Amino acid sequence: MDPMPFEMVWNWQRNWQSRLIEDPLYPQAVWLLQHQNCYTIGRGGSERNLLFDSSKPPFDLFRIDRGGEVTHHAPGQLVAYSVLDLHRYKTDVDWYLRALENLLIDVIGSLGLQGEKLPGLTGIWVNGFKVAAIGIGGRRWITQHGLALNVDCDLSGFEQVIPCGLRKHEVGRLSTWLPGLTVSDVQPLIRKAFVNHFQLNWKQPKPVQVF
Repeated sequence: MDPMPFEMVWNWQRNWQSRLIEDPLYPQAVWLLQHQNCYTIGRGGSERNLLFDSSKPPFDLFRIDRGGEVTHHAPGQLVAYSVLDLHRYKTDVDWYLRALENLLIDVIGSLGLQGEKLPGLTGIWVNGFKVAAIGIGGRRWITQHGLALNVDCDLSGFEQVIPCGLRKHEVGRLSTWLPGLTVSDVQPLIRKAFVNHFQLNWKQPKPVQVF
């Protein structure tokens, strides 16, 4: 699974969200992937959490239509983007955020680690280190964006920002406790967790033929 450019995948989500808004019977979608190195900052995020000149970022910087502050994406981090119709579940953003947290706790638990929530914060921690960030957007209760789980990524890119605006919380990765763990190991666990938590009928997209 090669790391993918952020903007291309963002466009996929927006297009799928628009289709689902137009046709409530249209299928929901989840993408599991890695990104090339980049930074994203939510629509209300503060550039005070950038430790670099925003006009000269060390990697591409995108201000996007999700909640939350700045985060870093890199190869070795498993990203799950979900375009779901909350009318099929519960039209409650907090419920959706907690559902994603619980999904991550199940995945991390299946690896023999204990994922934890912290009161008043969004994301998942292991042994005091934040290993997963969640940032979502939505339009007419159709979601966009999702979660990012640090598996075996290089964490140095996080040193250029204040991740999620949390100054006193260190970022970690699962491979610190499980050496040799890769995104390929975790991807099927995330897929299974999405199926279980959101009652999805998972179908792989048909390959695109190039002529």
